[in-house]
Amino acid sequence: MKKHKVLVLGAGISGLCSAYWLKKQQIDVELIEASAQAGGSMQSVRKGGFLMDFGPNSGLDTTPLIGQLVEELKLQDQIIYANQAAKKRYILQGHRLEALPSGPLSFLSTHLFSTSAKLRLLKEPFIRPLSPGQDISIADFVRHRLGEEFLNNAVDPFISGIYAGNPEKLSVKSAMPKLYALEEKHGSLIRGAIAGAKERKKSKETSKQTARQFSFREGMQTLAKALAAQMETGIRYQTSVKKIERGTSQKYKLTLELAEGLREVEADTVLSTIPAHRLSPAIQNLDESLSQHLNAITYPPVMVLYLAFEKKAIRQALDGFGFLIPGRERRSFLGAIWSSVIFPQRADDQYATFTIFVGGARQQGLLQEDLEAKKKKVIREFKEIMMIADSVEPILAESKLWNKAIPQYNLGYQEHEDYFQRFEVEHPGFFLGGNYRGGISVSDCINTSELNSQRILEYLKRSTKPVV
Repeated sequence: MKKHKVLVLGAGISGLCSAYWLKKQQIDVELIEASAQAGGSMQSVRKGGFLMDFGPNSGLDTTPLIGQLVEELKLQDQIIYANQAAKKRYILQGHRLEALPSGPLSFLSTHLFSTSAKLRLLKEPFIRPLSPGQDISIADFVRHRLGEEFLNNAVDPFISGIYAGNPEKLSVKSAMPKLYALEEKHGSLIRGAIAGAKERKKSKETSKQTARQFSFREGMQTLAKALAAQMETGIRYQTSVKKIERGTSQKYKLTLELAEGLREVEADTVLSTIPAHRLSPAIQNLDESLSQHLNAITYPPVMVLYLAFEKKAIRQALDGFGFLIPGRERRSFLGAIWSSVIFPQRADDQYATFTIFVGGARQQGLLQEDLEAKKKKVIREFKEIMMIADSVEPILAESKLWNKAIPQYNLGYQEHEDYFQRFEVEHPGFFLGGNYRGGISVSDCINTSELNSQRILEYLKRSTKPVV
């Protein structure tokens, strides 16, 4: 193979993984990163005896690629798995935390669902499937297959916890493609789940429901830092992309903004993994329609609030993953992860730490609010739920605001996906990646990045273009 150079935009987990796999194949790769560090939303911070993750708090070991990365990056002594005590997940119902059922017996005894809702589940295999190719919201899909109570008491808080999204707006086909495929292929979620378990066994993949939850001793950014270290000098930090257009000989000309000013570079092969809203203005001169599609993707704001309390001040049993809040509860935040229960290494034994999520699609106006007043209200409500006396103040309270947090795969998203494919056909050598394609979780991004690296390798094998 001829010597090629690939320019990767963005040193988040998507860009880092793609670059790592390309470099393993002796491809010359350079990453362009706007911030001063690698990792994107993976940001792990240690303060005193507390370890905080302000982006992804963990990952799910759903793909063999994760184990492969850990082994190749020599992170075996750094990876940690969630405490077994963290399996229980709670839903706020009124002023009480109710555990989500973990099996048939707990489902029959739970107070989260009425008797009629439980009986409704038995009808699911006999409910007609959607018309082929039909796209509806997650909310309407769940209403159709499982009923209103399952939407309100389980799926709605789950969607807020994963996407910070609104199930009335999110497309089931784009946001939850595996769920959509179960019904499309098997006509039933229950029948599909049984068949899917057999298929995963053959492919060596694990379902998200049974996959082990992992992190690292110094937080999720450990993975990003290890990948970045493999790039040696191949990352150009504090460099943003201002404009992308056609250059000479079918190359792509990129105008970069560095501390010392603007600089133009040309490349035959480009992989963009930066967020859609950041790529949109830069690519307008190359493809205005793509810019419009990218700009139409919604990213709601999310504030991550990290709290620490003395355990003796907490009367709620700390025996689970945390809790999620249904929208009908009208609370000021989406839910809370019990960080030091999941990973006890996050704090000293006398303290309990929590990661609280505020904003999302439910609270699009978060950026217009008084954030200090908002934090006080969230802390007050959190203490009430966790049965902490109002007079007790947190030992530590740190926060980070993501003005544009998670891309929303809303209804009509298929039109964006179709155009992304069309763009790549019309602009050979330019590839689109990142968490607005293929899923938002850490494992989704790793999987998609490996696929993107393979697509680039195949393109380079076919290409007869001159080397940059």
